[in-house]
Amino acid sequence: MTNRGTRGGGLTPVSLGLRVGLAAVLVVSLFVILTAAALERAFRDSAEHAARERLQAQLYLLIAAADVGPRGELTLPERLGEARFNVSESGLYAAVHDARGRPLWVSPSARGFDVPFPVDQPAADTRFDRLDGPTPLHVLRMMVSWEASGTTVPLRFVVMEDLGPYQEQIREYRQSLFTWLGAMGVLLVAVLAGTLRWGLAPLRRVAREIKAIETGEQDGLRRAYPRELRPLTENLNALLGQERAQQQRYRDGLGDLAHSLKTPLAVLRGLLDEPALPPSWRRGADEQVQRMDDIVAYQLQRAATAGRRALTAPVDVGLVIERVLASLAKVYRGRPIEVIRDLQPELRLRMAEGDLMECVGNLLDNAFKWADGRVRVVARVQAGGLRLVVEDDGPGIEAARREAILARGVRLDEHTPGHGIGMAMVRDIVDAYGGRLGIEDSPLGGVRMVIELPLM
Repeated sequence: MTNRGTRGGGLTPVSLGLRVGLAAVLVVSLFVILTAAALERAFRDSAEHAARERLQAQLYLLIAAADVGPRGELTLPERLGEARFNVSESGLYAAVHDARGRPLWVSPSARGFDVPFPVDQPAADTRFDRLDGPTPLHVLRMMVSWEASGTTVPLRFVVMEDLGPYQEQIREYRQSLFTWLGAMGVLLVAVLAGTLRWGLAPLRRVAREIKAIETGEQDGLRRAYPRELRPLTENLNALLGQERAQQQRYRDGLGDLAHSLKTPLAVLRGLLDEPALPPSWRRGADEQVQRMDDIVAYQLQRAATAGRRALTAPVDVGLVIERVLASLAKVYRGRPIEVIRDLQPELRLRMAEGDLMECVGNLLDNAFKWADGRVRVVARVQAGGLRLVVEDDGPGIEAARREAILARGVRLDEHTPGHGIGMAMVRDIVDAYGGRLGIEDSPLGGVRMVIELPLM
C-alpha cells in the first residue's frame, strides 16, 4: 500500500499553507517582541532623562536658596519653594553635607525618615544614579565649592526622589504597549492569513480540478491560472492528453488487429466445411482454429486491461457485483442457487470498471457453474485493501490442479462450455493492479476464490 504524501517511508510533509502560516506567525511574533523591547527601552531612557532633568532643576533651586555665612555656616529658608521638600515623606528629599560627609542640612521631608544619603561623592562631579533598597530612589549629587569671605567652603548637595511614580509610569506604559502591539500582531496575522489564503487560492483550484479528473467529472485543467503555475498546468494537461491519445491508439490498434484476423479465421472455417476433407482432418483443423480464436480473444482482452492508473475514477464495488449477480440470475434461472451477500456499504475502488467487471464476472460465473445450491460473495476492506471472496458448495478443486487452472486455455471439465481463458484473464488483471489471486477450500464445501487489491 502506498501512503500518498509520503516519500521514502518518512513522515507526511507539512502542507505549504501551514509552512507559510507558521513562518508568518513566527516573523510577526519576533517583530512584536523586538518592537516592544525597543519601545520600552526608549521610553525608560526618556523617563529616566526626564527624572534627571527634574531633579537637576530641584538641585539648582536648592543651591539658589542656600547661603554661606562669613564663618562658613550654611543657612537655608525654613520653607523652600518646592512644596514637597516641606512635607514629611513626600517622596522628594534633599540634604547638604560638608567635605567630610557630615550632614549640615536635611529637608523637612526627610526628618524622621531614614533616608540613606550617599556621601561618597568625589570632588567636582555631578552624578545621577539609582539607589536600591526597601524604597528605591533616583539620586542626583553635586559637589559645590562655595566662595565666602575669601575662603572656599566645599558643600555636597544631594536631591533624591522616590521611584514609585516612575515605576508606575513604566508599568502603565508597558501594559498599554503590549496591549496595542498584541492587537496589532493579531491583526497582522489575520491580514497575512487572508493574504496567504488569497495567494494560495490557485493551488487549491488545481487540487480541486485534479480531484475532479480523478473522479471522472472532467478530462483536464480548465481554469486560467497565474503565470507561475502555467507551466505546471499546461504540462499536466499535455500529459493527460498524451495518455488519452496513447489509450486511443491502443484501442484502435486492437480493433484493427481483431478486424484483420477475423477474415482469415472466417475463410479457414469455410474451408473446413468442404466435403472433400476427411473427417479426422476437419476435427483437428477445427480444434486448432478454435484455439487460435481463443488465443486472439485472450490476448486482445489482456492488452485492453487498463491496469493501475492514478487518475482512474473510483467505482462502486457493491454496485458492480449486484449487476453481475442480476445477469447471472437470468442465465442460470433454471437452477435454484442461493446467493449469500456480505458487501461493505459504499465500498469504492480506484479501478477501471471494465477490469472489475471482468474479475467479478469470471469468478461468479464459475461459482454459479459449479455450485450445487449456494454461492457466497464477500467484499470488504481488510488490512488496508479490498478483499473480494467468491465461494461455492460445489465439488471444489484439487490442490494439485489449482495453479494449472490459472494458465490460459485450461479448463477443469472439457465438456463444460468455455474457452479456458477466464481465470487467466482474472490473474493478469489482478497482477496489473498489484494484487493477489488465491484459491482455497471453502467452508461451504467447494472452492473459495480470493482477490486482494490495494485501495490506492
